Amino acid sequence: MDQFQELHAFIAVVETGGFSSAARKRGESQSAVSKAVNALEKRLGVALLHRSTRKVTLTEQGQRYYERTKPLLEEIQSADSELASSTLAVSGLVRIAAPSTFARLHVLPLIPELLVRHPDLRVDLVLSDALRDMVEDRIDLAIRLTMVNDPDSVVRRVAGTSLICAGARRYFEQRGQPTMPADLAHHNCLIYGEMTEWNFYGPQGRFSVPVRGNLSSNSAEAILAGVKAGVGIGMFHRASLVEEFRDADVVTVLDNFVHEPRDISLVWPKRRFVPTRVRAVTDFFATALALRI
Repeated sequence: MDQFQELHAFIAVVETGGFSSAARKRGESQSAVSKAVNALEKRLGVALLHRSTRKVTLTEQGQRYYERTKPLLEEIQSADSELASSTLAVSGLVRIAAPSTFARLHVLPLIPELLVRHPDLRVDLVLSDALRDMVEDRIDLAIRLTMVNDPDSVVRRVAGTSLICAGARRYFEQRGQPTMPADLAHHNCLIYGEMTEWNFYGPQGRFSVPVRGNLSSNSAEAILAGVKAGVGIGMFHRASLVEEFRDADVVTVLDNFVHEPRDISLVWPKRRFVPTRVRAVTDFFATALALRI
């Protein structure tokens, strides 16, 4: 039996949750799908699936095999599509991961133009401030505002930003502005994630100051909402406060001590073949974000 038929059948069973549903998806008999998966397991010498009367689940070896072969199969399908098309049209699904606040300000406004350029493209935008596992979450392209040290990824820097301390004007009218990082001990600092220390730079180099406050969150949007409401001071990427600076509701403090540059980068899994749709989306955002920020 053809190895690709075996692989297609296996992936269909995994993604549909059973042999009968996989058979319907593939337009084949259930016995044909079962025969293909059995042949694959026999050839590999391992059990890929746990079978029961109610459901089918992956074994540990099956999970690893699925995670490795699914992207390869997608690349082969994309290569076939490219060679079969004289126009090399950009089509299909691209999953993009981006931080929530940055995406709201800089990514979402660009999506309509991207889809106008490539009407056969579909975008699944995953908004999360947490770093996603690109392979496990099947992310094609991630936009990162932090340093990326991943040997399994390709990193393309498109722009720069920096960390800043900021608060609402009305908060500072009530509490006064800090002039030294140590003054933060007397202020309500809104904590993003587990950043209980904020980094600053002085004549002696980098140093940290412990901070505390009555609001913490793993969402940058929540911290920003608290700052805009006058609850306290937050630390942000400058690129995340465009609207607030424009409306003059938020001002920065301790500018002489905050100089930590950050890259805005596009990141995608390292592989021999990058689908046309992913290359097109990457090129689009590389240009559009560089012009926008």
